Amino acid sequence: MKEYPLDLNWLRDFECLARTLNFTRASDERNITQSAFSRRIKALESWVGLPLVNRATYPVQLTEAGRQFLPVALAAVSQLSEARQSLRDADRGDSRFIRFSVLHTIAVNFLASRIEELQLQIPDLRTRVLSDSLSTCCDLLVEGAVDILLCYYHHSVSPMIDEAAFERKDLLKDRLIPVAAADAARVQGWDLDRQDGPPVPYLAYDRSSFLGMVVENTIDRKPLNTETIYVDSLVETIKRRLMTGSGFAWMPETAISTELASGLLVLIGDEEWCATLTISAFGNPATFDQIAQQLWDRL
Repeated sequence: MKEYPLDLNWLRDFECLARTLNFTRASDERNITQSAFSRRIKALESWVGLPLVNRATYPVQLTEAGRQFLPVALAAVSQLSEARQSLRDADRGDSRFIRFSVLHTIAVNFLASRIEELQLQIPDLRTRVLSDSLSTCCDLLVEGAVDILLCYYHHSVSPMIDEAAFERKDLLKDRLIPVAAADAARVQGWDLDRQDGPPVPYLAYDRSSFLGMVVENTIDRKPLNTETIYVDSLVETIKRRLMTGSGFAWMPETAISTELASGLLVLIGDEEWCATLTISAFGNPATFDQIAQQLWDRL
């Protein structure tokens, strides 16, 4: 049996599956597709060399090997998280950094300018921002590796954060809107309401990404005369293709506000093709020091 390099996310996946005993619920909680989640569990089983889950029962059950491996997996994740936190605490020295985990597009298009404003109001504020996938950002918060998580919140696809342990603070309404380069849209006649004619080239988010799941669970369920020509997980990468006139994409309005105002990008669909998102912060104010509390209050 082929041995794969161990991925820490596999251990987190396994803990989630052992707790829920349901592949669908566990993949939703880990914010990845069920097929990707199943592949990661199988990869972990390949690394261990034995089946960890009995898939023939409903709900699924851990095998004897799975029951023996579970406390080892939990201890490994806990010890690595504690070691990482100790190193980060030592690295900060005398300066207390407020640590954020945040989706990359929110870091670029919202948090950077907001922190700049807050540092004028709170002179002693020091921040460290870690940009990653939604599942990793959530893990960092739950494990205590960061103070505050910033992410998109949507009624159909929301992060599985225990709101009894962490307070949620909604910061800004954003919209996911279908746009294309103005010249290309005009010349090609791109319009999502048209079902005839050539399909509109579509620059899509990977379905395992948060925005990909929002599109798939809301907008993408309507009839579309489109052809997917490019798939990526990053808003900024898709935006580069968008600006060259390669096709259309659903973009967070905060990420393209300048291009919309200048007329470089235009909407190619009305409100029924749009989705409302909320930029939300999660944290536990009970653990905040004075500086962190001031930031949280003004965020």
